[in-house]
Amino acid sequence: MAEILISLTIIGIIAAITLPSLRANINEKAWATQRKALYSRMSQAISMMPSLNGYGIVMNSDGTVNETETAKKATQTFISEGLSKVLKINNICDSSNIKKCGISSKFRVADGTKTNFPNTMYKLHPSLGSNYTLTGAYALNGAVSLIDTNTAAFETANGESVVVFYQPLCKYSTNEIGAFAPYLCANFIVDLNGKKGPNAIGKDISFISVFYPTDSLVVAPEPLTKDSASGKRTPQALTVCRNLGPEYRLPNREEMAAIAINGGLFTLKPNHYITATKNTNYTAIDNMQWKVINAYLYWTTLDYETGLAVRCIKRSKK
Repeated sequence: MAEILISLTIIGIIAAITLPSLRANINEKAWATQRKALYSRMSQAISMMPSLNGYGIVMNSDGTVNETETAKKATQTFISEGLSKVLKINNICDSSNIKKCGISSKFRVADGTKTNFPNTMYKLHPSLGSNYTLTGAYALNGAVSLIDTNTAAFETANGESVVVFYQPLCKYSTNEIGAFAPYLCANFIVDLNGKKGPNAIGKDISFISVFYPTDSLVVAPEPLTKDSASGKRTPQALTVCRNLGPEYRLPNREEMAAIAINGGLFTLKPNHYITATKNTNYTAIDNMQWKVINAYLYWTTLDYETGLAVRCIKRSKK
């Protein structure tokens, strides 16, 4: 009997040690599967929309855009008159009632601290708000003004809670480099299980960004929460990511822009130097980088002396 009790005690101790880790691994796999499925549904839905811009725009009598009224209505209109036609949605909530769509009042960013969900485009990223005008070579057809729209939220038929950031004046890019803010049409912060925990970025919370109103590009990178080799003499960028493991790669241009836009989730400052390669042809341009500063993408050579930071993302598994 004593031996049985000792054995049961040992088994209990081992179970207490291993079960939390096992449960966490199961959750991670479940969230990864759910993220992939939601990305697929969102990509398909977006592809079925003829255009992503123009929803909820209110005009003044002189033919100019009424920014105040548009800011209030555009995102909710985008969901109700656009997304809901191509995606199964159970509930829509305005910016003052996102809790009713299963959104917790706070969530954990990458450094572990808690923060509120941003409730306007400007609070998501300063370059996305009203009165932020892009001029010169980095703007499309001259100056581009953006509207600081309010957020809205919805619940999917599968139980995900989604906060939406929408820009009704988004444009299509003909430039290979430059500002990314005018080309972001929609950004989604997704909580895979509503108010249930842990409400943490990289776990049950992630983001999806959509660029360009037509022929839209949907990206959902899973970046490392810290730069690789930041502030050090950096080898070729691709090598940095490869050395982390086979599941890591460099982001492309739109993925890099999405990371910058959602930088608050990773506690990145707007002028934080984060870089990525120009495209997926890494062989010839392994040391060429997109450098992100504020609202701009710069095409540059990796500086071996100052060691620009390299940001890697997990490779999407098919």
